[in-house]
Amino acid sequence: MDPARAKAYFRLRTTLIGIYLAVGVLASFVIVLFAERLSSIEIMGIPLPYYMGSQGAVLVFILLLFFNAAISDAVDKKFGLIEQPVEEKDKAANQ
Repeated sequence: MDPARAKAYFRLRTTLIGIYLAVGVLASFVIVLFAERLSSIEIMGIPLPYYMGSQGAVLVFILLLFFNAAISDAVDKKFGLIEQPVEEKDKAANQ
């Protein structure tokens, strides 16, 4: 991979990591900072700050893992870092 393309790849990956970290901080710390104000919001009858502390933050982190995997695959394909399976190569060659 040429240096300019590698730099663009790592810039995009670094940006994505920053976004994931920001979402994680929001889900785990910012909710707690505003717990008193957000206690009037309820999810399934549970106040939002308590819900985020007990289950919500964990669910957010699990969703981040799945989003990261899907987005990482798309980015790697875009930059040509994932090889196509043999069947797809054969189909492309026959067309």
